[in-house]
Amino acid sequence: MMSLNRPKPPGMAAVASLLAMDRTTLTAALKPLRRRGLLKITADPADGRGRLMTLTAKGRRLLARAVPVWRNTHAAVEALLRNGDSDRLRNNLQALS
Repeated sequence: MMSLNRPKPPGMAAVASLLAMDRTTLTAALKPLRRRGLLKITADPADGRGRLMTLTAKGRRLLARAVPVWRNTHAAVEALLRNGDSDRLRNNLQALS
């Protein structure tokens, strides 16, 4: 959901690229968000073949509630890693992607 939280609605290709997944996988991942009313998908007015994604008000509220949980969890994981290990882990994961 965080990848959809932008000032202008992103297109499928931009979000798929950011998340390092193909568009088919992204489309499947977005279906539950759409069914729950957290996401709206509309045709791109500049190119009718493209789709733009926008978080609904309900989606933005849920994301706002989720961010502190994510931050706390992230901090707890970082605390389990020795000094510098978290940066090394991220660099190694980036190299693998």
